[in-house]
Amino acid sequence: MTTATATAAAAATRTATRPLYVTSAGVVSSAGHGLAALAGLLRSGAGPAGEPAGEGGAAYPPRPVRAVDGFDVKAHLGRKGTKYLDRLTSFGLVACKEAIEGMDAAEVAGDRTGVVLATNTGSVSSHSALLHDTLTLDKPYLVNPGQFPNTVMNCAAGQVAIRNGLRGLNATVAGGQTASLLAFRHARLALTLDRVDRLLVGGAEELSAPAAWAWHRTGALKERAALGEGCAVFTVQREAPADDADVLAELLACEVRFSADARDYADGLTGAVTRALDRSGVRPEEVDVVSLGAVHHRGLERIEERGVRAALGGGGLPRTVRVADVLGETYSASGAMQLAALLALWQAEPPAERVYALVTSVGRDGNAAAMVVRSPLR
Repeated sequence: MTTATATAAAAATRTATRPLYVTSAGVVSSAGHGLAALAGLLRSGAGPAGEPAGEGGAAYPPRPVRAVDGFDVKAHLGRKGTKYLDRLTSFGLVACKEAIEGMDAAEVAGDRTGVVLATNTGSVSSHSALLHDTLTLDKPYLVNPGQFPNTVMNCAAGQVAIRNGLRGLNATVAGGQTASLLAFRHARLALTLDRVDRLLVGGAEELSAPAAWAWHRTGALKERAALGEGCAVFTVQREAPADDADVLAELLACEVRFSADARDYADGLTGAVTRALDRSGVRPEEVDVVSLGAVHHRGLERIEERGVRAALGGGGLPRTVRVADVLGETYSASGAMQLAALLALWQAEPPAERVYALVTSVGRDGNAAAMVVRSPLR
């Protein structure tokens, strides 16, 4: 290797391992709004299962749900422009509003601030409603035109940008179970390459009867696993804020892997975790806590635990956080909720010293992802 090549490689490594700073969070979940509500639920345990919301009495399968109770987008955003918003887009808008609350509007707006949101297919309920009207109305062209924007997968990200004046990078990442961590990976690349100064990054998922029946019929989830909904969005930026107190966490690395063979899923996650730790400069024994994603998935739960154990040296797992136990299965938003759980617990009980955490995810499509996060220095 030439001296110039070695210098370039070293510079690339320094850029890759430079931390990004999580400076704010907006969370909408069955726990309520914000990190404090989520911390309270994590420490007290899940309450009784709620009733499905937002679909006018649509029949759900016999499975518990964790709905965002009493959610009304008009109470948060006003009546203007909210009449036809679907539930998923509404979650995203409210979470993003919370994330940028208190920030300088002129600083946020412009071409140096963008948004990266994770989803699976967008709003399943909007797709289903439009399809139902198309097949059942006397004249299909009489369907409500106000529903069309909601059927576009990037509707939520577009609405966030329009309402907040964000003219920077705008991306929607569809990736099933691992979508949120894929979104963080995308965001990290954009920030590292200096495409933007800050990004709103997260994932959103809504409860819907069609999706609930799909989960129920496939048997992919454990029998009594609850279905959840909500959105978690974080402001992630390249430069450290002037006040250390404004830092919620430092994002050190986010890596993804794909395995075509189901027998290699655990190895794929092991590879993602190992590479993320290497890029972070963190040794396996330094990992204090793991936020797991596949805790209710038949088969995948053991695969995830096996992959993490192998990456951390083959012993037992460190302390684990299982946010799906209290919020239910939030699928494409699960990675964002897993990070929100860590930040909520750190805010409620600030660690006495630096804590290194893993956020992991593995999907039935063969994707695996791992993110390394460090608690702020207080």
